[in-house]
Amino acid sequence: MKLSRPVSWFLLAFGVWSWFIWITFVKNLWNDASGLAFDDAGEPTAYFWVHLALAATSFLLGTAIGLIGLRGVRALRREVGAAGTAGSPGSTAGKAGSGGSTSGTPGSAGSAG
Repeated sequence: MKLSRPVSWFLLAFGVWSWFIWITFVKNLWNDASGLAFDDAGEPTAYFWVHLALAATSFLLGTAIGLIGLRGVRALRREVGAAGTAGSPGSTAGKAGSGGSTSGTPGSAGSAG
């Protein structure tokens, strides 16, 4: 499957956003003084564990989505780079008779006796 440039960049931006948002959320959760995340004895509450699991899951999914976007962006850059060099002088890409044979005899490369 080939991703378009806008979709690839969106997915990559989503992954970066996820790192920023969820790491900030966990820091705030850890430093919570409202009594929701930690009880009076300083022990984590169910609220803490549920939100930590939510943050970890969202962080992992955001990372996976960001990696998909990164792969899409890198593939598009390779494609643009390959298209830019295919038509350059001295390139044999797409030319007739450029089957990789150096002997000058058509059909001699890769033929089995």
